[in-house]
Amino acid sequence: MQTVNAQPAIGRAYTFFNARTPSYQVDVDKELAKKMGVNVAEVYTTLSNFLGSSYVNDFNVYGRNFRVMTQAEYNYRGSIDNLKDYYVRNSLGSMVPLNMLVTTKLIEAPAVVSHYNIYRSVEINGSPKDGFSSGEAIEALKEAAKTLPAGYGYEFSGMSREEIAAGDQQTTIFAISIVFVFLFLAALYESWSVPFSVLLAVPIGAFGSILALTLLPKLSNNVYAQIGLITLIGLAAKNAILIVEFAKERVDKGMDVVQATLQSVRLRLRPIIMTSLAFILGVVPLMIATGAASVSRRTIGWTVFGGMLAATSLAIFIVPVLYVLITKMAYRKKAKTA
Repeated sequence: MQTVNAQPAIGRAYTFFNARTPSYQVDVDKELAKKMGVNVAEVYTTLSNFLGSSYVNDFNVYGRNFRVMTQAEYNYRGSIDNLKDYYVRNSLGSMVPLNMLVTTKLIEAPAVVSHYNIYRSVEINGSPKDGFSSGEAIEALKEAAKTLPAGYGYEFSGMSREEIAAGDQQTTIFAISIVFVFLFLAALYESWSVPFSVLLAVPIGAFGSILALTLLPKLSNNVYAQIGLITLIGLAAKNAILIVEFAKERVDKGMDVVQATLQSVRLRLRPIIMTSLAFILGVVPLMIATGAASVSRRTIGWTVFGGMLAATSLAIFIVPVLYVLITKMAYRKKAKTA
């Protein structure tokens, strides 16, 4: 625990495990039990039934079900001295006092012994320090686990286990999302080259999101930020589509690609600004959210806000240039093929 709390990425680590609970250790004198004709298993069964409890059966009477449990009355199991009142039968049928066969000792022991994958375990809970992600906290725990003594191991559970199992799936999901957007755009424009001018606006939006998260140390690149990045694929591509679609229609009619692009930019600038500002202002409540789960809402809000701000202010200048370059390269290749 000291090593874990000393890690820079760990805000606070704690455990409810306590190994200093006063307890009694009861030892059975097996040799003496054998000499007195007492089965050792009967000694353990007697202790278990009287001090704990044992289910016998159920019976029905007056239309109700009753459960039969064997257990000593509270007055006879409230003290370790009550063992003298317990008896166990030997092989001759005589009753032998239980306190003759056992010795007791006051010790310190865990109040509860937990198990994980069969092994006895101690659960440690905690949270990352402000400015550190959950992934960095997991790596810090792995580093601290190297100081465990020989014979000890560790495992992650709960959300940490799920995060480790997920691994780098967000990269795969991000790539699959871009591929699907590309295929939809290719079907829309009936071209394999034009969609690239639209998709190249996505990195600009991602740059704005990462910049926003970097400038706000209280927010981290967690699952909510990744949801915002996935959302930006469609939002950033939307502005580029408004320019590219209008320009492509005029290029297909025979207009020069540069003139078509300039005309498209002039006509589509106002719709782009209006729709982008409407969305940016719409996420302001998420950016200033307070109360329960406010960090998740602020993370999504700032991620999308930074991405849309960059996609609106930078992409409207970059996308037309990319469209002109890609279209000229595509027509040049077609001309050579012809």
